[in-house]
Amino acid sequence: MESIEHQVTLKSEVVHKATLAKLAAPSLSLLSTEQKNTALLLMADALVAETSSILIANAEDLGRGRANGINSSLLDRLALNEQRIIDMAEGLRQVVELQDPIGDVLETIDRPNGLHIVKQRVPIGVIGIIYEARPNVTVDAAGLCLKSGNAVVLRGGSSALYSNRRIVEVLHEALSRSDVAADAIQLIEDPDRSSVDQMLKLNGLLDVLIPRGGHSLIQNVVKNASVPVIETGAGICHTYVDESADFKMALQIAINAKVQRPSVCNSMETLLMHEKFAALHLAAIAEQFIANNVELRGNEKARALVRSINEASAEDWDTEYNDYILNIRIVSSLDEALQHIQQHSTKHSDCIVTENAEHAVRFLNEVDAAAVYHNASTRFTDGFEFGFGAEIGISTQKLHARGPMGLPALTSTKYRVSGNGQIRG
Repeated sequence: MESIEHQVTLKSEVVHKATLAKLAAPSLSLLSTEQKNTALLLMADALVAETSSILIANAEDLGRGRANGINSSLLDRLALNEQRIIDMAEGLRQVVELQDPIGDVLETIDRPNGLHIVKQRVPIGVIGIIYEARPNVTVDAAGLCLKSGNAVVLRGGSSALYSNRRIVEVLHEALSRSDVAADAIQLIEDPDRSSVDQMLKLNGLLDVLIPRGGHSLIQNVVKNASVPVIETGAGICHTYVDESADFKMALQIAINAKVQRPSVCNSMETLLMHEKFAALHLAAIAEQFIANNVELRGNEKARALVRSINEASAEDWDTEYNDYILNIRIVSSLDEALQHIQQHSTKHSDCIVTENAEHAVRFLNEVDAAAVYHNASTRFTDGFEFGFGAEIGISTQKLHARGPMGLPALTSTKYRVSGNGQIRG
């Protein structure tokens, strides 16, 4: 097998940069919390100081996006402004305040033969992140990986290439003034899909892959990677409004879950509504959605109550729109709502609005999702809102991590075993 040093000379940008990250990773695991926090603060200050140059790069991306016909929702995800850059910097400062998980003792075992066993958190190593049009992910991922002692290889969408490139340049310059090796953060700039395909097979260089984006991106990674994958969420999120729901509360939650920021994975794509509640309130709720420029698509029962609702196709119930489009289905019971969610949910976030305590408990117990809500918007499925700080993604799988993934989710474990000459008989 070729040495790591020899692989650096290979022509592939992906292999070259992943190798540099691999070489930088061991030093990260030895850094103190103070050293890592100092680097994070330098990165935060540098982002703010370089706001103008980052916005110039972002304007170039936005111009290309408009010329290529990118829709308004995706342009919103791509767009940066002064406040969003301040928010990205603040995210890094919040990561500084989070407890460093590295070295945490999870378990101590003393065996009858005198062996002393300590289970501790350690970095994973090198994490590959494949994502789409949100430049803030570049900063969040870099900050969280650094704090948890991991090197990171970033492959953002081509639509954000200039923004991501400038951001990483700024972060590298900041790290050059710290004890953290700048090579710990790598950005793949090759926009061709082949660069993603290469990352999927980089066993030995990447320890884990985390895809963030739409359904097709995530499924491509999950189905084709030989590197271990943490599957993050395409979000077909549901809100079920039960017969006993308070109208004002249901309206506020539903509008917030869809309209507050429709381009993100925790926004609602399908509103389920009990037929008795719908008979009284669907018209008023639909009017509010239409006033917020939301296109409504529904089943026959919904369309019978509100004529402005378009017919939903079979595919609509399984579509993550990330846009001002909402499915509405009228159901006859909680059981029918649960059956629909079981069939169409991506196991991200689902909500029930009800004053019936028994129905609430059933929903929370029976819905298989990373986050289940009673009388609260699905928009809260977020690392900051859960108190974790910035997140690396929202996992919809069940192994290693589930839900918003903060610092502990970016660690593995090591057993440290101490003895005084024990041998096994």
